[in-house]
Amino acid sequence: MKLPRRIGVDYPLMERVFRRLALLAGERIMEIYNADDFEVKAKSDDSPVTEADEAADALISAGIADVFPEVTLVTEEQAASHTQSAESFIIVDPLDGTKEFIKRRGDFTVNIAYVENGIPVRGVVYAPAKGRLFYTEADGRSVEEVGPFNLDEKGAVKPISVSKADNSGLLVVASKSHRDAATDAYVAKYAVKDMKSAGSSLKFCLVATGEADLYPRLGRTMEWDTAAGDAVLRGAGGQVIRFDDHSVFTYGKPGYENPFFIAHAPGVDLKAG
Repeated sequence: MKLPRRIGVDYPLMERVFRRLALLAGERIMEIYNADDFEVKAKSDDSPVTEADEAADALISAGIADVFPEVTLVTEEQAASHTQSAESFIIVDPLDGTKEFIKRRGDFTVNIAYVENGIPVRGVVYAPAKGRLFYTEADGRSVEEVGPFNLDEKGAVKPISVSKADNSGLLVVASKSHRDAATDAYVAKYAVKDMKSAGSSLKFCLVATGEADLYPRLGRTMEWDTAAGDAVLRGAGGQVIRFDDHSVFTYGKPGYENPFFIAHAPGVDLKAG
């Protein structure tokens, strides 16, 4: 399907393009995931990158450039070429959760987001191995599409919204690959009913759907890791704040590096760090 080029901030077009590119990237990722073997390399920071990361990055980048040629595009695999942030930009992690992908654990996602004046206002998170697709619609409200994930025709969607948190027994989600003692110590400040682990930006989506109330992250992340999930959570009535001072979490920071943060349903009685 050939899409028209963007004129102004065309959110309906952005929704269609982001959704379609996420599905296409997910399809390519799963082809590699289901192969007998795939190549894994180490980047300059020793983090892993696979042929699936690179293939999805190329596919999404080409699609964004075709429809939104005048919008700054930042992707994880090309981040070194972006030294200065724009006020508004599209930011992509073509395969978030590469370690989960390599271990064939399924908790990986395709993340595409649009940041406007420091805030991720539109985004899509697709977990192809889990069959879950979350995105902000043109009006900014978040939904989960329940299939059948046709490329050119949106399927049935259900609105998603954060839970009414019960502070006497919170549902907490934490990183599967990056859980540490500092996170456990912070979570211990709360009355926790259930604690689960998840990979990639799925953690934001679990808070957005009410499957979790609280997601603290006391470790290094980059903006492409969080922007799409942040957009989905905001569109579902949730919040992401800095861990240190509970101020608004913003994007376009130097080097696209994030501080520690807390993603939560508004009713959570937040504890000081």
